[in-house]
Amino acid sequence: MRAALVNPAWSFDHSIYFGCREAHLPLELGYGKALLEQAGHQVLLLDGALDGLSNAGLAERVAAFAPDMTVLTTAPTYLFWRCAQPELWVPKEFLTALDGRGGRTVAVGPHGSTTPAPTLGKLGVDLVVRGECEEIVARLAEGTALDDIPALAFQRDGDLVVTGGPHAARFTDLPALSWPVEWLRRHPHHHHRYGTEPAGPGAEVEASRGCPYNCSFCAKIDFRDQYRRRDTAIILEEIDGLIAAGVRYVYFIDEIFLPRRDLLEALVERPVEFGVQTRIDLWKPEMLDLLGAAGCVSIEAGVESLTEEGRASLDKKCRMSTDDLAERLIHARRSVPFVQANLIAMAGDDAGMVKSWREKLLAAGVWANDPVPLYPYPASPDYRRLWGEPDDRAWERAHEHYLGQFDRLSDIQEDEPLPLAELEAACSCR
Repeated sequence: MRAALVNPAWSFDHSIYFGCREAHLPLELGYGKALLEQAGHQVLLLDGALDGLSNAGLAERVAAFAPDMTVLTTAPTYLFWRCAQPELWVPKEFLTALDGRGGRTVAVGPHGSTTPAPTLGKLGVDLVVRGECEEIVARLAEGTALDDIPALAFQRDGDLVVTGGPHAARFTDLPALSWPVEWLRRHPHHHHRYGTEPAGPGAEVEASRGCPYNCSFCAKIDFRDQYRRRDTAIILEEIDGLIAAGVRYVYFIDEIFLPRRDLLEALVERPVEFGVQTRIDLWKPEMLDLLGAAGCVSIEAGVESLTEEGRASLDKKCRMSTDDLAERLIHARRSVPFVQANLIAMAGDDAGMVKSWREKLLAAGVWANDPVPLYPYPASPDYRRLWGEPDDRAWERAHEHYLGQFDRLSDIQEDEPLPLAELEAACSCR
């Protein structure tokens, strides 16, 4: 089979999207390519940002390849599946330009994982994969009957067919990824690293997937939920390949980068720096020291609320006091150049307390962000607490609620976000 895997050319004008807008490696498509090629298939992997192509340009490249199947993602890499943009006009723009020249069309991503029917309808694709996609895409290429493949949604004779719930991949032994040299050259971005000029290309790597916690705001129920560790030898093989290609910084996209002595000790000897997202309460001072010695230069740590009651309401299961969390963050800053405490905007926040705590942390060299308004993603416990299981209007309902709840958004979001219907109307999603 000939398969095209496409990460569209993203634009987030008037979106509530608060993920990073720089180019990142499309890891889910990278794994898909590796598994397809292992099975003998021919693969064209395209990325709008890293190939410097518009959606029309991507469509022409795909059409020239004449694939039997075209797979596109509805969010820009696994890194942002948990905070995806609600609107689907960008992948729809690519599909419109492709105009039926890509063989069977398959959408993967957080939208179809949680709400398959509206994703099929808005995009007009043949299939939606629910959950982690790389193994399911490989099954599709085998020619297996659709009814025998789990985690698919499609239309048959006007009726919606869903072959099962969201898929969780084995993950632990996914192969080491390698990327085109020209892509790495176009990837100077060092994700979530501040205060320094990049000394070489950056890259994204996955050491673990999922999270053992179930915080109320985290959109992971339908994908990347169960916690799994990738084999250390495979991670190091991938990082060594990136180092050989000139990469000097990697960002571990893990939902939660937990203390892992064998990996950190192996990284101590390697000429690469890295960033992580984690919970500071799960790290003992000794392991934080090892984290810094291993080359960690950026920690993004979710504190979320400055009261124990607030953290409990978010189901953080945090056993430390706010003062203890501050001390642990300050300890981390002694060996890691950039440490951020993430805060979420919550109703009833004491603005004075937030200001005072942020100033205390800043004085010690730890950045604490302006609290970010919470978006009730349909794959989060918060959504289901408010409205039950997601239905076909789940994204619209969450969007209306979000725009109506706050009179201002964070400083990393658009000043004038539009209602979802207006965003998607421009590209015939509805």
